[in-house]
Amino acid sequence: MNRSVEFFDRQFRRQAEARDYALNPFEQVVLPHLRGEVLDLGCGLGNLSIGAAQAGCQVTALDASPAGIEDLKKRARDLGLAMEARAEDVRNFQPARDYDCVVAIGLLMFFACPDARRALENLQRAVRPGGLAAVNVLIAGTSYMEMFDPSAYCLFGADELTAAFGRWTIVLSRQQDFPAPGETVKRFHTLIASKAS
Repeated sequence: MNRSVEFFDRQFRRQAEARDYALNPFEQVVLPHLRGEVLDLGCGLGNLSIGAAQAGCQVTALDASPAGIEDLKKRARDLGLAMEARAEDVRNFQPARDYDCVVAIGLLMFFACPDARRALENLQRAVRPGGLAAVNVLIAGTSYMEMFDPSAYCLFGADELTAAFGRWTIVLSRQQDFPAPGETVKRFHTLIASKAS
């Protein structure tokens, strides 16, 4: 495990013990757009995956955190939800098939920039024509760095996601700042885009 995976594995264990399963602000924005077969890359504790499955989506959830996936599988069983959830290093994700919606919330910035950009391209290829991609990343201007492995992270450019989805129809594009410990800031870009049919 790299430093980022260890950071989130500890965080997910704490959240699971506290039964803290609230959707984060980005998941709240994305959930109403999800339909059909959904791939949730970097699903964390799987709160969005659970919400999508409860809304009738067929969900495949992947995350590098064993703690997150273990808890997600248990909750899905307890709720009677059929979903595929597995621990996997999604940095080298290669789509074996396509989906109606592919989500990567708070994931790509934890890879070295070449890996992050390649993962974004692979994510786009995994979306069916007419389907949606929902991506959320930290961008330049972020000063909170505690969660990053110093050897592998990527702060995207302010307009980089928009440019990467230039041939798609942008459904939502939002940049937001959130205060972080030590008078630092987390600057996010959330983008939902539809692939041409």
